[in-house]
Amino acid sequence: MAEKQPHISGYTRTDAEAGAAAHDAREQRKKKRTKCLLYIVLFAIFQAGVIAIFAVTIMKVRTPRFRVRSATFENFNVGTPAAPAFSARMNAELGVKNANFGRYKYRNTTVVFMYRGTPVGQAVLQNSRVNWRATKKIDVAVDLSLGNAASNSQLGSDLSTGIVPITSQARMTGRVELVFIMKKNKATAMNCNMEIVTATRQLRNIVCK
Repeated sequence: MAEKQPHISGYTRTDAEAGAAAHDAREQRKKKRTKCLLYIVLFAIFQAGVIAIFAVTIMKVRTPRFRVRSATFENFNVGTPAAPAFSARMNAELGVKNANFGRYKYRNTTVVFMYRGTPVGQAVLQNSRVNWRATKKIDVAVDLSLGNAASNSQLGSDLSTGIVPITSQARMTGRVELVFIMKKNKATAMNCNMEIVTATRQLRNIVCK
């Protein structure tokens, strides 16, 4: 009498189903690797962008601006068109604007004031520093004397109009310290034109290049 074969319950996967499952698993791993690689690429692009912005904005060394901002006068003496003369003490406010992300240390600087190319006064600035992204205001007293320029035929004409043109020139040298890790020498120049109104004893039309 033949023996009965035992009955096996449950479900047995076919070779095709097993192959499909293995293929799906490989596809999932491939997708994970692709996604991971994509994240790495995006992070690298983000890092490159941050570095580029950092280099263009923070690490870029800009030239400080050196200007005459305003002035008042005392001991104001004015001659006549027939006997031209002019002298005054000018209390000027200068400004050094530092747009860098680091301090600007400047050396001793001489500012020369001129009347039509002739020096008529000067001021000496002691070495100092300007904080990052700031403007340093500097007060100086300058004795202007156009006695040496009295022979200039233009002085009598200028006094008759009530306008005495003055220029200021200087070259300031110093060093920018960016985020305490990089130091670079940087010089700036002052070249300003302005007018003294003799009737009101005021300085106007300050134009700096």
